[in-house]
Amino acid sequence: MQIEPIAHIMNGFQEKFGIPRQSGLTDAWSQIVFEPKYRVPQAFRGLEEYSHIWLIWDFSKAHREQWSPTVRPPRLGGNVRKGVFATRSPFRPNSLGLSCVKLEKLDMDTPQGPVLYVSGVDMLDGTPIYDIKPYLPYADSIPHAEGGFAEAKKSYHLRVEFPGQWKSEVTAEEEQILIQLLSQDPRPSYQEEPERIYGMSYGGMNVKFTVADGVLTVRGIQREQEEIEELAAINRS
Repeated sequence: MQIEPIAHIMNGFQEKFGIPRQSGLTDAWSQIVFEPKYRVPQAFRGLEEYSHIWLIWDFSKAHREQWSPTVRPPRLGGNVRKGVFATRSPFRPNSLGLSCVKLEKLDMDTPQGPVLYVSGVDMLDGTPIYDIKPYLPYADSIPHAEGGFAEAKKSYHLRVEFPGQWKSEVTAEEEQILIQLLSQDPRPSYQEEPERIYGMSYGGMNVKFTVADGVLTVRGIQREQEEIEELAAINRS
């Protein structure tokens, strides 16, 4: 069986660090832009009736020649091994991802053909999409399902302190998205260094932060263009 991408994700996640570990955890929007052969209006007929969709996609930055039967889930500290089929690790025999996202808008009239606007994506910018299916609440929702070892970590969040000097650097919408992303603790679980300054990129911003005693404090925000200009000034000096 050979499959090819039907579309690609476009969003503000330019690097793996900071991407939500599961779908549906943030309000950040993404666009799904289709390949030319799939920009057929009839293929989207009826899609606007659904609030959520499933995306089948490629862990395109996690391809490996060999696969391992066990992996180390980051939420377990990176030291406990679990079977690959008992996790959502990107390092799988076939590098397929599955995400449920909210369909915010379907724009049929763009220069790139039909474009889907979705929120809750857990994918890197440029990720290939292989298929799209509607989410069916009556069949896809199982309220009493058991969540295995992941259940113990589902409520884990950091309290985010966003000093006023850095709030003034972002819009209210950007602040909301950043708080959602940062509260999920983008650090590897085995790192506990209160003095360490981490950096996370999102939407052309580089966000600096520290974490101590369950509190994440924003230490700086720099726009991508500001970084480019700063580097250019250093090179000229």
